[in-house]
Parts: sequence; C-alpha cells; structure tokens
Amino acid sequence: MKYFFILLLISSLFNAQIINKTNSRIPSDTLVVDNGGKDSMNIFQPTIEDYTYRTEFGPVVTYDTTFTVERSYRLTQYNNKDNYGSIQFANIGSGFQRLLFRPDSSPIHDLLPERKSFFYIESDSVKYYDVKTPTTSFLYHSAMRNGAALQSTYTQNVGRNFNIAVEYMGLRSEGFYTNSLAANNHTLFSANYKTDSGKYGFVAHFIHQNVNNEEYGGIKDLELFLGGDSRFRNRQNLEVNLNDSDSRFSARRYYLTQTFAPFNPEKIPFKLSHTISHQGNKYYYNVGVSDTGFYTDLVQGRSLASKKYSNNLSNSLSALWDKENFQLSAGIKYQILELGSENAPTGSGEMAGDFFKENRLGALARLRWNLRDKIELNSFAELLRGDVFGNHISSRSTLTLEPWAGYQLLAKLNYLSTAPSFNLLTNASPIASWNYTLEDFKNQNILGIGGELRIPWMKASLYADFFNVSNYTYIDAQRSIQQSSDVGATQIGGQAHFRFGKFNLQPRLTFQMITGAKEVYPAPELIGRVNLFFQSKAFKNAAEIMTGLKVYYFSGFHSREFSPEVNEFYLPTATAYSIGNEPIVDVFFNMKVKTMQFYIEGQNLTAAAFQNRSYTAPYYPLYDFRLNIGILWHLFH
Repeated sequence: MKYFFILLLISSLFNAQIINKTNSRIPSDTLVVDNGGKDSMNIFQPTIEDYTYRTEFGPVVTYDTTFTVERSYRLTQYNNKDNYGSIQFANIGSGFQRLLFRPDSSPIHDLLPERKSFFYIESDSVKYYDVKTPTTSFLYHSAMRNGAALQSTYTQNVGRNFNIAVEYMGLRSEGFYTNSLAANNHTLFSANYKTDSGKYGFVAHFIHQNVNNEEYGGIKDLELFLGGDSRFRNRQNLEVNLNDSDSRFSARRYYLTQTFAPFNPEKIPFKLSHTISHQGNKYYYNVGVSDTGFYTDLVQGRSLASKKYSNNLSNSLSALWDKENFQLSAGIKYQILELGSENAPTGSGEMAGDFFKENRLGALARLRWNLRDKIELNSFAELLRGDVFGNHISSRSTLTLEPWAGYQLLAKLNYLSTAPSFNLLTNASPIASWNYTLEDFKNQNILGIGGELRIPWMKASLYADFFNVSNYTYIDAQRSIQQSSDVGATQIGGQAHFRFGKFNLQPRLTFQMITGAKEVYPAPELIGRVNLFFQSKAFKNAAEIMTGLKVYYFSGFHSREFSPEVNEFYLPTATAYSIGNEPIVDVFFNMKVKTMQFYIEGQNLTAAAFQNRSYTAPYYPLYDFRLNIGILWHLFH
C-alpha cells in the first residue's frame, strides 16, 4: 500500500505538464503554437483524441476520462466490469455466482473453472494502444482486511506507427474468514505496428495470469453465524469446513496476428492475414493435511494434490478484402488440442488421470459491413472437424441499426455446437467423489437470440434475450457429471435514467424464466438495481462529485452449491437452502479532479444495521459491511 502512494507522489511531479498537453478545449492535435510569423519551428500540442486504443476486431476508442455512473459500476469492482447479474463471494479476487443464465460465456477449447473465469482476460479483450506521448494509468482497489489490488499500465509509441504497452495487475486480499486469502495477478505485454503504406501490420501480445485462492469450504455452523453472538462478529472466530486447502489457476498465452497487402492497398484492398496463438491453462487443487478429516472418501495411496491442464495451439491463414466500410475474410484453421488430468501416487505405480489430444482442421470467415453509419453488420463463423472432442461449429452475428438520430436497435444471433467445458470432461482427484471422466459426451448446442432498443429520451433501453441449450452439461447433487435434455432461458428487462436538476434516478430490472429442464439450473426470477444519486460540479468547478444510494436485489431461489475442489457449482443437496430476497444497500461518494477519479463506497450497509442474511451460495455468506475505495488516475506525460 505504501509503495502505491509513493508512486503517486513521484508521478505528481509531472502533473502540470500533463494538464497542459491534454487540454480538452483544443479541437485537434493539428493546433500549432507559433512564436513568430517567420519562425520555422512548429510545436504540436496533443489533445485527448490523440490517446486511443482498440481491441483486435473492435473500433478505435478514445481514452475515457468521463465521470459517469455507468463507469462507477465498473471501477468499484476488482475485475473492472459491471457485474450486474452476478453476486460476489465474501472476498475480492474470489469470483462470483452468475444469477443470469449465460451458457455461452465460457471460453471455448480451454480449461477454465467457472469461479476463476471472472478475472480471466481473453484474446479479444486485449487492448492495443496509439498514443502521442507516453501514458501511464493506475487503478487501485481496497481489499478485505489486509491487502490491496493495483493495476498499472504504461504505453508509448516508438515512432508514429509502432506502440508497445506493459500492464501488471496484482491483487492480495486476506478476507474476512479463516483460510480465504485471494492472490491474483496478471502480466501483459502488447504491441502493434503498421507501415506508412499500410502494406504490413501486426498486433501481438503475451499474457500470464494467476488466480489463486485459499478455500475455506463455507462456514460449518449457520446458527453461530446468524445467532448474533458478539464473539462471532469477528468472522475469523467462526469455524469453517477447510483450514488448509487451496486452489490455483494459471494461464499463459502467446498471440500474433499479421497482415500483408501484396498490392497497393489504396487501389486494391486485398490482404493476407495470418494468426498464430498458443494458450496453456493449468488448474491445481491441494487438500490440506489438516483437512483430510473433512473428506470421508479419500483415495488411499494418492497424493493430496491434483492437477489438470489444457493446451491449444491454433494457426490460421485468411484472405481479406479490407475497405473502410466493408471487410470480408475467409480462410483455413489448424488446431492442436490437449487436455489432461493428473493425480500422482505417493509410492510406486502409474499416475492416475486421463489424457486427450486431437489435431483439427477447419475453416473460418468474418464479415463487417457499415452503411453510412446507419447500419452495421458483424458476423463470424468457424467450423472445425474433430473426433476426440467432436466437431465444432460457431456462428456469431450482430446487427446495429439507427433508424432515427439517437435511436439504436441492436440484434444478435449466435449459435454454438461444441464440447462441454473442459473442466467438466475429466478430473483426477484424491477425493473419490470428485474423480470423473465424461465418456461418450455429446456436443452442447447453444442458440442465443437477443435484441435491444436504445432510446435517447431518459437514456432508456429495453432488451430481451432467449437461450436454448441441448445436452446442457452440469454437476448433479451426487457430484456426477450429467447431460440434460433442452434447458433454456427467457430474459426481458430495461433501464432508464431520470434527471431532476442535479438529482438522478437510474433503475434497471431483469425478469428471467428458466424453461425446459429448469431443475438443472436454479436461478432467480427477478434481478434489479436502483441508484439514486446527486451529481454536480464542486470547489469552484475544480472538481465534480457524485454521491448517493444504490440498492441491488435478486429474488429468492434454491441456489446451487459451490465446490472448491473443481471451482464449479453443483445442484443443491438436502442440506442446501434458498438465498436471495435480501436487498444489498451501498452508499457512495465519488469525485473527479482533473484526470484522477475517486470512488468510495460503504458496501452492504444492511449488514451494519441488521444481521447479515445475504449469501453468495449456501454456506458462503456475502461480505459484511466494508469501506471500498477505488482510485483511477491517467497520466499523459
């Protein structure tokens, strides 16, 4: 913590220079400061529009220094995302339980336990920058009890067309409960380049991610938690199921996409595109020696540590027709997949576990078409043939229409037929009930249809999503992997923003109905969030403040239980119980000063006034009242 503030103090020495260089009143970076009519020296002064980034297939976006309530939903969360539709575990860095049915949310062909996925950065989320001067960003979050989370990003252009960036995120939070430490981090290097002629360019990145958690297995006695005994207000005094066990997840990716135009791209916009990547993921679960009594079905002669891993080497070559408002590519893809699980014996003998490997060949295509900024179509399709993991078919399409100024209609159609989550295909464990191999599995076939209407009046939007999954794969109450008949979900909702002078009201509601084999995915029928806040300039317009009250709610439902052994959720057992139907109230005060933003929240105020009765999953209470602090600072050197 002290190093963070020392770093801020050192960086503040550059503050006067930063403010001058990013004066938002300057319309463009072509502004020339001229000290004399015949002086040959021209000084170019950058503006905020000269600091941009993009993802590989996304639009160019200017650095966001705005101060909006929508940003506060992201910047108060440790994973920097708006986690509406989920409920957090009691420690930052420990993931969430999804309340909204999202069967297509997991990465494909990679090992990734569900609770570890919320801190995971996929390849299409990596940012590639273009900045006129070196730029540094800091994003800080306070932790539970001891620790902190800090993300630092530095980027600069080397010449006009080549950019490099490095980012490190470190999180360490002790947590309220015994054996609940979270220690997460990622290191990211990215680069992008293009020639002046536009004939050649590339984007590349390397990322190493770790999501490590001590696993306390839930509290042992609910009566002590709910009894109101002052001795147990310190949650460290509550007895938990596991005292010495932990889970670790590690992911490493190398990624390169390069394009080459054999002809003059201004006359013939034909290019060749080549992408090669390698993704390696590992998951470990270690049973603590002091926790062996909790497990009644330990396999004798086996190590208390288990491991599984996946490797994905992908190589594709495409032909690309690349015009400003029309891009079409088609090509071939070669892929090598590996999936293995291991549990070593303590003495002599062969290692228990499974190993699967497959070489796959297929085709892919991508389309982007923009018509006068009124209609935009984005489509992607991929087909890979395989025997071990089955054939893979993926199709994603989004259509954006602007029939009238300010009005937007968004529609999406997605289809995915692929193997179930790699985490559910195999597991070699010293715990007999968590040893499994899903043999003769069928592809999960996922259909998703959705739409959203955005209305400028009150910044309102109405949205609807429909999902249907055949062969849905899940863990039942007996901890066996099963595949069901069709299960689906219909989700209808909306949000709006009402203004009364400087006072604001922003409600959001989502109604959800699980259909088909609804018993395999218990979920709430109603999720809502209401934010009442005041926003105004302050301190003689030197700052801007936002303060108010936020309420998050989901209806009661018979929740799935959480398994620390595989970091997945499974259907409730006889000892499980309903959660939800308890409002979660936060009070907050946010402030922006130049390029620095502060977010201060009193989270779960209800628990400070009454007994905490909110849960993330059975035997996993939501965090008690805590003061959450977030700080964002952009430095344009």
